[in-house]
Amino acid sequence: MQPMRAALLAPTLALLLAPTLAPTLALALALLTGCSTMQPLPALDRELAALVGDPQATVAPVAAVAALAIRDGRVVYANQFGIRHPAAPALPVTAATRFRVASISKLVVALGVLRLVEAGRLDLDADVSAVLGWTLRHPQFPELPITLRLLLSHRSGLSDGGERYGFDGRTKLQDVLQPQGALYADGLNWRRDTRPGSDFEYVNLNYGVIAQVMERAGGERFDRLMQRLVLQPLGLQGGFDPSQWPRAEQLDVAAMLRKRSDDGVWNPAGLWVLQADDFRDRPAPAPAGLDGYVVGSNGTLFGPQGRLRISVQGLGVVMQMLLDRGRHQGQAFLRPESVALLASEQWRRTGPPPKDGENVGACAWGLGVQIFTDRAEPGCGDRLVDGGGFQGFGHTGDAYGLMGLFALDPATRRGMVVIVNGPGVDPQAFPPHYSALYRWQEIAATAVWRHALQGASLQP
Repeated sequence: MQPMRAALLAPTLALLLAPTLAPTLALALALLTGCSTMQPLPALDRELAALVGDPQATVAPVAAVAALAIRDGRVVYANQFGIRHPAAPALPVTAATRFRVASISKLVVALGVLRLVEAGRLDLDADVSAVLGWTLRHPQFPELPITLRLLLSHRSGLSDGGERYGFDGRTKLQDVLQPQGALYADGLNWRRDTRPGSDFEYVNLNYGVIAQVMERAGGERFDRLMQRLVLQPLGLQGGFDPSQWPRAEQLDVAAMLRKRSDDGVWNPAGLWVLQADDFRDRPAPAPAGLDGYVVGSNGTLFGPQGRLRISVQGLGVVMQMLLDRGRHQGQAFLRPESVALLASEQWRRTGPPPKDGENVGACAWGLGVQIFTDRAEPGCGDRLVDGGGFQGFGHTGDAYGLMGLFALDPATRRGMVVIVNGPGVDPQAFPPHYSALYRWQEIAATAVWRHALQGASLQP
């Protein structure tokens, strides 16, 4: 979608800074998880609210921030501030607002993979070629099979080929990845001289292959398969194709926005520029080429790498399930050993992190999740909170102005979801202090940690 300008009718200070529907969220979480101890945390509210709205604020503003905290396995905080769409009259973020959570989507997709593994439909260590129906091989290492384990841990040898990881429904992924394919482009989507399994490289296209394997094994479109495998069993609203939702639900999706013009110029005092998910004046479009799409031919169609729309409340339900070792409302969703497998270390960095690029914050990886090792270096590393002290696993997200964090520590049964949307200034002018996160993420995550998660256990 091409960025579109939208006028911003200045919302009232109350709209930007006041919590929206916090009691509703508390009730919903209590019903969904069965274990909520919501409590007022006014200091945390103030710190998160300070991130939004006023361009004259002491910190660079963003359009919206939403956060949830789980402590001792119970939800202790959930609130949201700011707007989900800027056009007059500006619409506030609510407890039900669905965000396009970028690469946090990958963690949720990994849950679907594990459900298929538990059902005996997939094998993490089998050659995926057998399921795809065609041979997937690195052209320089044709003797090495590529497996779901390698794909989930970003060690497959694939490449995003200069942002070439999403294709319409008329394209066959086989034509992109096989040497005889019409879209092979001299192997643009393979890393040169990199043996599968030998090295880590964060690659979105891995999830296009994963989704195609899931379609072939599950026998239905990826978006519908994820509904059946993950979202519906957990009682979650949202999904990968908002064009299938009622209009009222489309209107509650947060637009992705920032104050950057089409030519890359930032203007903090100017208008918001919408980047994606602008469904206010027109319904959400179906993925390009969906008509006539053949299931199992192109796993990139629904954006498995980053196009899940879900509320912070919904991500809290996912986190609660993981902290409960695969159980949801007393029922088994995943086996405990599958949850442990998700977080099992598949790769760890031995040298210094790179100073830029997709791998800048990666120090260790599991199966579809990042393992947070609490390593701090300005502009790189994976430390989540100022001063350190939080380790675990989860995923970050970054796309079109949305900055997300999903992180949990099973050992202490604590976790947080933080979504920041819509930077009002150039992030390079507001650099991080101790990590590869954005500075807004550092501020919000540290506030949640200090006010809601740090300190003695709440258990009696």
